[in-house]
Amino acid sequence: MGRARAFVTLLFAASAAAAAAAEQGYTVVADESVVRIHVGKSGLFAFAGHEHEVVAPSVRGTVLADPADLARSSVTLSFDAADLKVTGEGEPAKDVPEVQETMTGPKVLDAARFPAITFRSQSVAGKAVSAGIYDLQVTGDLALHGMTRSLTLPMRVEVAADKLTATGKTVLRHSDFGMKPVSAGGGTVKVKNEIGIDYRIVARPGR
Repeated sequence: MGRARAFVTLLFAASAAAAAAAEQGYTVVADESVVRIHVGKSGLFAFAGHEHEVVAPSVRGTVLADPADLARSSVTLSFDAADLKVTGEGEPAKDVPEVQETMTGPKVLDAARFPAITFRSQSVAGKAVSAGIYDLQVTGDLALHGMTRSLTLPMRVEVAADKLTATGKTVLRHSDFGMKPVSAGGGTVKVKNEIGIDYRIVARPGR
């Protein structure tokens, strides 16, 4: 009986050690990660306009990767709404301060009231496409502007010895998070409801 218990204990310990070895924790590297947001224009004179490009320069978060069981993987990401910056790419320099103020102000993000933007995964699914490369669908809760919505992020994930890189793109809508697209020029030009987002998240081993 004692030997049986010892064997069960040894087997359990070996299984736990194997599971721990399969998992790898990572910390997101802000300097190597970027989220870009593209807000287009619509309306009568939209053809004469351009899109606003915004970047989130200080992405934080953690990743738990389990290549042997992708469903056990998870990710958390966050950045501060006030840190979002209008790049000014393709638009008059004089317009940038006004666009920046409008974006972070009460008309849109209201960063003073809702300072954090976060994403927490609830499930991970996908498949390996080659050694160390995976196509995943990461479904989780996105908290933005005081509201939380379920969102599925498509990701191409590449795992190397010293880092994990995830890239992808998705589309959000202002209206899904209680925000209204702002307008200008008497309503002849306004921001589209759709928001295009592309991301490159780099994380390195360690939590």
